[in-house]
Amino acid sequence: MADPANPAIARVIEVAARKGVALDIRSFDAPTGTAAEAAAAVDAEVGQIARTVVFVAPRPEGRLAAIVCLVSGANEVDPKLLAAVLGERSVRAATSREARDLTGFGGSIMPPLGYPRATRVVMDQDLCPYQWVWAVAGVDGAAFRVTPGILRMLANAVVAPIAASPWVVATLVPQVGRALEAGSGA
Repeated sequence: MADPANPAIARVIEVAARKGVALDIRSFDAPTGTAAEAAAAVDAEVGQIARTVVFVAPRPEGRLAAIVCLVSGANEVDPKLLAAVLGERSVRAATSREARDLTGFGGSIMPPLGYPRATRVVMDQDLCPYQWVWAVAGVDGAAFRVTPGILRMLANAVVAPIAASPWVVATLVPQVGRALEAGSGA
């Protein structure tokens, strides 16, 4: 079991407990820096790994709004699709420093919850069909297993199609963009 006294793990456990969920956080001896390594460590499919990736949306006054994406380990987030889904003009991947400043966590240890301020979270719809998914618990080599529905609730996430897909990019993004320009979007 991972050390619950670790401040990052304690924060994740505390947020889940406030919502009535007890997490079983597990530690792994093998490296889990990639979705494939994490899947091997927990004996799961790569798609069952809920990677947490931070994006930012620039604001006119120069500040950045964080957008946390919970994405299947088998997928990559399409920034244009993410922007269209959220009604943003543009989004880009956050730098490591921006991610740490905006969420309190950095790099490959980013958990799906426990941020110091309210943060928009979008969950990849491709995580939803699985019975269980695995997410990082805030430190390298520590993760927890949870149902997609509980993960969505814990993270206050909105489920949306955010994964790169040739069909979605060619079909949905132009339609959503036109709707936003016409004023019928978010």
